[in-house]
Amino acid sequence: MTEAKIPLAGVIGCPVAHSKSPQLHQHWLKTHGIAGHYVPMHVEPENLAETIQAMPKMGFVGANVTIPHKEAVMKIADTVTDRAKLIGAANTLIFRQDGTVLADNTDGYGFITNLHQGAPNWDPKSGPAVVLGAGGACRAVVASLLEAGVPEILLTNRTRDRADQLQKDFGSRIKVLEWVQAGNAIEDGALIVNTTSLGMVGKPRLRVPLDGLRPDAVVTDLVYAPLKTDLLQTAEDAGCTVVDGLGMLLHQAVPGFERWFGLRPEVDAGTREAVLA
Repeated sequence: MTEAKIPLAGVIGCPVAHSKSPQLHQHWLKTHGIAGHYVPMHVEPENLAETIQAMPKMGFVGANVTIPHKEAVMKIADTVTDRAKLIGAANTLIFRQDGTVLADNTDGYGFITNLHQGAPNWDPKSGPAVVLGAGGACRAVVASLLEAGVPEILLTNRTRDRADQLQKDFGSRIKVLEWVQAGNAIEDGALIVNTTSLGMVGKPRLRVPLDGLRPDAVVTDLVYAPLKTDLLQTAEDAGCTVVDGLGMLLHQAVPGFERWFGLRPEVDAGTREAVLA
């Protein structure tokens, strides 16, 4: 009697113990009664290629990828999606039946879907988006905002060179401002996005003047520890619509889960509770 293989997936990182992804995917597997497993895998950089090449033979159907492997996996994969190439990083691997590896990036999808869910009245064409930071996460945010139709992105980063490079890569709808001008830029923003780690537990505070926040603005923070950052609390007090960063983590996981396990999960209150537990 032949039993069907139990599909395996997981998250690859270094470190990886902090990841919320196992809680998230195990919740969906249990909720939908799917016979599958999702595990955290601490993989050192020098072992990354060997690990990925071995995983399909072990019954893995795919994996998420986190720091510091998001760029390196693109060189290991057989196929890289256009959006992953544009962002310059991959966070989702799909092991296909023919043995090849597809690398994708769902961070931008997770960001924009979370934004629409948390601020359903937000109109991308309502005005400029102010984006703080120019790191890897920022590239996914910028790509998704441009695709959504935001007319202009006012981008500022503590290191000007990274912001200039991002403008070069994404084009004329990006306007780079000095970090000291961030407070002034916020006065013009219909959408404010913090893509830096500033404000996260254990990190320095986000020291940007926020007195220019417009009550009709939407403010979102990619940081989700704490769930309500100082930025979001200040914005809420100013009458803004605020969207926390946890939803991006939840929504970016949906396409991968669907590809691996054959069912598209919902991001609902129960999902949030499972990850926060």
